[in-house]
Amino acid sequence: MMNAVEIENLHKSFLGHWGRGGVYAVKGVSLNIPEGSIYGLIGPNGSGKSTMMKALLGLLSPDEGACRVFGKPASTPINRREVGFLPENPYFYKFLTGNETLRFYARLCGLRGAALRDRCEELLDLVGLSDAAHRRVGTYSKGMLQRIGLAQALVQRPRLVVLDEPTAGVDPIGSRTIRDIILRLKEQGMTIFLCSHLLEQVQEICDRVGILYQGCLIAEGSMEELTRDDQREELILRDMTPALRAQLVELLGDHLESMQPARNSLETVFLKGIANQLAK
Repeated sequence: MMNAVEIENLHKSFLGHWGRGGVYAVKGVSLNIPEGSIYGLIGPNGSGKSTMMKALLGLLSPDEGACRVFGKPASTPINRREVGFLPENPYFYKFLTGNETLRFYARLCGLRGAALRDRCEELLDLVGLSDAAHRRVGTYSKGMLQRIGLAQALVQRPRLVVLDEPTAGVDPIGSRTIRDIILRLKEQGMTIFLCSHLLEQVQEICDRVGILYQGCLIAEGSMEELTRDDQREELILRDMTPALRAQLVELLGDHLESMQPARNSLETVFLKGIANQLAK
């Protein structure tokens, strides 16, 4: 399988105050992102995530190493059509409607006439904003702004989409909607590279994950590789009777570390509660 992104031995530093000293933002990071996959980069604030994104987008030149997108250097102008980008806090002209916003970006990408109209309608439907297409963007919620931002990142039909904290500050319902859109894009063969500090979200949708800390990639792999614990096994039982429970405790003896009811995440409880209310 071809790699959509190849980052090799990436180093990037910045000068300190008044040109004195220096700070390394990224130190020798290497990773590959297979085409058609979702890759999550996680790490605390200041770990170098944004620097890596900017280098991948061709907005920063590395001190050492290389970034390639579909086999071409990240700074190659032709990559602009291959890559869509959603920043953490996208800015839009508040007096424009959602539809006008998308038309503006579509015209910048060279679309005209029926192709422009059809593409805007298609994207508004994809991100669930058809009903709000003629509302001014200044009235949009945070979640709606993120979704219109995602739509503008998809205008030119990119092969790679780079997302910086796509659900930051978004409520659970809006967050779920954005995640569903990301999974739909993957089904269409698109490659997604996202940065997030929401670990549960990354675990839920990403094929591979890299953990960045103080500019270094300290762990990287598939979700199975990163989360597997070879020292423990997990059994999930349904409708267990007290008698069966007692038998299991006796059979397992000292090997039993704990036995307790399975638990849903708080997000699952929240979304299920709303769904039950809507069904009434």
